[in-house]
Amino acid sequence: MSGNNGNNRLRAREPLTDTQLLMYISIGIFVVMYAAAALTLKGGFLKPQMIFDLLNDNAALIIISCALTIVMIGGGINISVGGVIGLTVMSCALFLNNNHIESSALSILVTLLLALGIGLGFGVLQGFLVAHLEIQPFIVTLAGMFLARGLTTILSVNPVKVAHKGFLELVKTKLKISWLGYTAQNGNLIPAKIEIGALVAVAVVILMFLLLRYTRLGRSIYAVGGNRQSALMLGINVKRTVFWSYVISGLLSGLAGFVFLMHKPAGNASVAMRSEMDAIAASIIGGTLLTGGVGNVIGTFFGAMILATIQKIIALSPLNASWWQEMASGAMLSFFILLQSLVLMRKNRSKRKTKEKAAPKAAEEKPSGAGGGTA
Repeated sequence: MSGNNGNNRLRAREPLTDTQLLMYISIGIFVVMYAAAALTLKGGFLKPQMIFDLLNDNAALIIISCALTIVMIGGGINISVGGVIGLTVMSCALFLNNNHIESSALSILVTLLLALGIGLGFGVLQGFLVAHLEIQPFIVTLAGMFLARGLTTILSVNPVKVAHKGFLELVKTKLKISWLGYTAQNGNLIPAKIEIGALVAVAVVILMFLLLRYTRLGRSIYAVGGNRQSALMLGINVKRTVFWSYVISGLLSGLAGFVFLMHKPAGNASVAMRSEMDAIAASIIGGTLLTGGVGNVIGTFFGAMILATIQKIIALSPLNASWWQEMASGAMLSFFILLQSLVLMRKNRSKRKTKEKAAPKAAEEKPSGAGGGTA
């Protein structure tokens, strides 16, 4: 009896979905790449602080990559995220330097609300244009990118350094983990340090994973990205789903701007330039299909970490010119696009086989002519 139960459990175990397969491949590539760097370059890669440094330096990228993933799973695109970061950073820097709020904590809270408000404004506007007016998302978000960059330049052409003492104290605040530290040559223990922005990025990844996996909105986003017509037949409000995906993307972009400012407390017109391209690359490397319906923010997180690891490896190697990093990132992106094509081919082949199997059964079940009576 127990053997039969075990066999039934094995039969009931579902195969890997496309989302899971691409996610596991991304995780595997990151682990292999990091292990290879630790064995060959050694140095910092053998210390836990390197992982924390990758998180600290790329917290904003991780957040906007999640923003892109949400929209791309729903079958859209948002290339305005980098421009929104730039506008948010400049606006928050100017506000921190010029506000007259006595309480530092209240001033920082209002700045955070300002950042989220800017992101929400872009998200609502773009979501309305894409979902309700059915304008192509590439055109809408391209216009949004130009608008954000233009507004950033209007605010200030010159770089703006944050002089707010309370905010600068927040920037210096780091979580110290002594047991993951290392002993320096002089015998002092150097604890591992992780910034607040990195913790926020990890929290965003977890929250977006839960949203996509366990909420009705998350399941609707997958359904709409997979097949809009089928989603309509299932009773899903497609326009509302698309609208909320852009609202969430906008909010995350504003939050990413605040996190960016916490890492580098200064604003200028070129902040986060081309970061939207890095976010799209991270999403694709993490297993998000450009056609929609497939993706996972856990994979996106590791996609961003892969790009960050490539950057760090090249910076520490003799081939430290910028074009080597671009070539390596491009090669990785091309590999994952090819991999996604193979996944789509497999999916289409399985659908064809299912239809071919169903066709003979449908023919057998078709009722014969109805004239059976005798005169």
